[in-house]
Amino acid sequence: MYLDTKTKSEIFAEYGQSATNTGSAEGQIALFTFRIKHLTEHLKTNKKDMATMRALVRLVGKRRKLLDYLKSKDIERYREIIKKLGIRK
Repeated sequence: MYLDTKTKSEIFAEYGQSATNTGSAEGQIALFTFRIKHLTEHLKTNKKDMATMRALVRLVGKRRKLLDYLKSKDIERYREIIKKLGIRK
């Protein structure tokens, strides 16, 4: 599987506050970004997979909502996570 416990803890350790703090906005955004990249690669080879397309659109929406929340609460944390992940905006 592409996303196991070890990978998740590495993502949360790098982008979140700690490896065990899975609720931080930065960690969640980083996890969603990792999953979005994986689904995008899958859709490049499987263009007619509409279930995956729907999941991708939902993930992008969830990430957008978290980014909007972070932007309203702390603009510096928002700018830092955008820069680290390379998300356009």
